[in-house]
Amino acid sequence: MSERADVPRTLSCPICGKPAVQKFRPFCTKRCADIDLNRWLSAAYVVQGKEEEDEDGVPASKPADEGS
Repeated sequence: MSERADVPRTLSCPICGKPAVQKFRPFCTKRCADIDLNRWLSAAYVVQGKEEEDEDGVPASKPADEGS
């Protein structure tokens, strides 16, 4: 069964699975939004990034590398 493009999809809250509410989208309540924010602030979620480079494009040395 295919969905029509003009019919909005009902999204579920990524924390508890209940239907999302427009005011707190993509969450269902402020509580679930706060739980998600706490997970980001406490580093429970991590976005992997590339190694940082200095202005010259040379990879930045790590503190453990300086003593070698």
